[in-house]
Amino acid sequence: MAHGHTHAHNHTHYGRAFAIGILLNLGFVLIEAFYGWQAGSMALLADAGHNLTDVGGLLLAWAAYRAARIHANQRHTYGWRKASILASFINAVLILLAMLVLAWESLQRIQTPSPVEASTMMLVAAIGVGVNALTAWLFQKDSAHDLNIRGAFLHMAADAAVSLGVVVAGALYLWQGWLWIDAVLGLIISLLIIWGTWSLFHQSLHLLFDGVPEHISLPAVQECLLAIPAVSDLHDLHIWSMSTQEHALTVHVVYDAHLQPADELLDHLHHCLHERFDLQHITVQLESVDYARHCVMNHSKCHMV
Repeated sequence: MAHGHTHAHNHTHYGRAFAIGILLNLGFVLIEAFYGWQAGSMALLADAGHNLTDVGGLLLAWAAYRAARIHANQRHTYGWRKASILASFINAVLILLAMLVLAWESLQRIQTPSPVEASTMMLVAAIGVGVNALTAWLFQKDSAHDLNIRGAFLHMAADAAVSLGVVVAGALYLWQGWLWIDAVLGLIISLLIIWGTWSLFHQSLHLLFDGVPEHISLPAVQECLLAIPAVSDLHDLHIWSMSTQEHALTVHVVYDAHLQPADELLDHLHHCLHERFDLQHITVQLESVDYARHCVMNHSKCHMV
């Protein structure tokens, strides 16, 4: 049996990005709550409460980012890498819940529109656009291939979009006097964000239950391994994500030692799996043809797949 641990991971350090994002958003929450109270704006006060949950989301993502780097020990042999997947799932749930609440409140306000202090709303919301857009930019680089970082990015990008919608609504209100415009734009933005966040929710839930990562095709992995001449069969193939960045594989490989020595075969297998499928933690059990036949006859010990 052989283990392969390739450490070609992304080493971007996000500790400073999380700290800056949390401080910026916490400061904005205080500003928005103060001016919302001064202007008597329920919209700004409600958005301040929503932005406070964003600070919690960033703290959660940061904690998971740190936990994923805790070394393995005798109690947790894989460390706490799974925390990054859990955080991305919770972040997706928080975004979806916040947007559902915003959509519901928007529907209520469409039915009963009321005057707003547009100038104050626009000024505070414009600050929010800058704060949230800057925070989102801090996480943009690796948001495409790390679900935890993507969750933080989407959270901040969603808030930037909501704040921009408030600015546009305020401008249209001052121009046309439409009482309903704020609520309609709020509903549209919330539905767009729900649509954009659904994939994060689906992917993170899938990985929580040890699903095959989206970018890896199980049939393609089987084809890659079986294409090696010395490999006659394989079984008990499992692929899952240890974190939002690291993926693992275990497999039993039936091989013909006359065609290729075991060490050369293992090198071949590891190269194929890492280079083609970005698998970092690989465990291969080599079995002779005679041993594989024994597995077929004794299903209690070997479960063929």
